[in-house]
Amino acid sequence: MKLNLWKILSLVLVIISVLAGIFLYDKMPEQMASHWNAQGIVDGHISRFWGLFLMPLITLGLFLVLVFLPRLDPLKANVEKFRSYYEKFIFLFTLFMVYVHALTLLWNLSFKFELLVMLSPAFAMLLFYLGVLISKSERNWFIGIRTPWTLSSDKVWNKTHHLGGILFKISGLIALLGLIYPNWALESILIPIVLSVIITLFYSYYVYHEEKHPFGKKV
Repeated sequence: MKLNLWKILSLVLVIISVLAGIFLYDKMPEQMASHWNAQGIVDGHISRFWGLFLMPLITLGLFLVLVFLPRLDPLKANVEKFRSYYEKFIFLFTLFMVYVHALTLLWNLSFKFELLVMLSPAFAMLLFYLGVLISKSERNWFIGIRTPWTLSSDKVWNKTHHLGGILFKISGLIALLGLIYPNWALESILIPIVLSVIITLFYSYYVYHEEKHPFGKKV
């Protein structure tokens, strides 16, 4: 794995997360709150050790998967064209995971807050930059909106990802509504994501069909 600034910063974040767990170990309860329902009420607990170190381990594992996945791609040359955007996404995703871990630690230190409200800006950041990444991506097998139709044609890929980039940026902005309307924080995150996925799915088929069988021409 060739290290660069974004990968180094990502690893530093994971290390900070682990060090925070070590430092706070004696200050945490034996059973830590680890899961919240849609109303922001704790409905799951986990042992202190796993409560402190499971998330950093998961974050490190996902970081390694994201770093090495493009190497398996038959179209890895295309990935190189937008690699700088992809590596920034890896950093932001790592930052997101570490932020979630930090919120869990704060909650178990008796700092009480609306978890979904606190997560809203983090999701907003991640979704908005995902829109940037999508709009810059070239056709490949692992990153982006991968449907049978986008993978079959550069034209379909480019048009679908142009629209997808816009939709995910809008989704990121909508996620910020959770700060203003706490009761709708979950919906402001999930509904735009689901709609964006559905719209791009059908749009990719539409563009593919139009490319193969243009309207107005007999098939």
